[in-house]
Amino acid sequence: MYAAERQQEILRLARDSGRVDVLSLAEEFQVTAETVRRDLKALDRAGLVRRVHGGAIPAGRLDFEPDLAERDTVAADEKDRIARAALAELPDDGSVILDAGTTAARLAAEFPLESDVTVVTHGLPVAARLADHPGLTLHLVGGRIRHRTRAAVDDWALRAYREINADVLFLATNGFSLEGGLTTPDLAEAAVKRAVIRAARRVVLIADSSKFGQQHFARFGDLSDVDVLITDTGLSPENALAIERAGTEVVRA
Repeated sequence: MYAAERQQEILRLARDSGRVDVLSLAEEFQVTAETVRRDLKALDRAGLVRRVHGGAIPAGRLDFEPDLAERDTVAADEKDRIARAALAELPDDGSVILDAGTTAARLAAEFPLESDVTVVTHGLPVAARLADHPGLTLHLVGGRIRHRTRAAVDDWALRAYREINADVLFLATNGFSLEGGLTTPDLAEAAVKRAVIRAARRVVLIADSSKFGQQHFARFGDLSDVDVLITDTGLSPENALAIERAGTEVVRA
């Protein structure tokens, strides 16, 4: 296969799946990782893709946001492991905020039935999974519901979180990195995420490793805002160490 043909196929894969990674492409085309990096560099120079950590995303995808059902199928096993590991951060009693997101919904599904904490959330799927827990006190924050994420946003949600002092926040994100911070495609969602960070004494970021190095349109915080990152073993030990050196504890589940 000529380089131009390979690059055309890489571009197609990136547009179909939303992201490509170097190692998978090298295996797919039976070439070296360095060859793939040169292909991605050429596509980046042509304005067709944007290089991110470990791979590339289609150009113009900084504001791309797949719907909830699609996101829930991505890294499903990793999200389950992250959710189970995050249970260790639940206080014996007290209060927690559960951010909207597919990993947060999986964490909600793992909550013990006997849990007696107070939970605040603006995510409809999260609330639905906790509504039948008899000992748990559940508060659902209102606002305009974004259909793509089933999350409440705008002024009602922001006002509610200004009145809360929670013990722990389980925070979700679309992208995270040391340089780019915490990002999401939507400005309204970003505003709520900033509000929940301010509303908690301890911040636990639950994010699978595919989100490392991704940067989206709206920045809502820095990794320095996060006390603990719970991710999967796809995050390399070297990157985990760099994050820990910057002050955030890393758990690789």
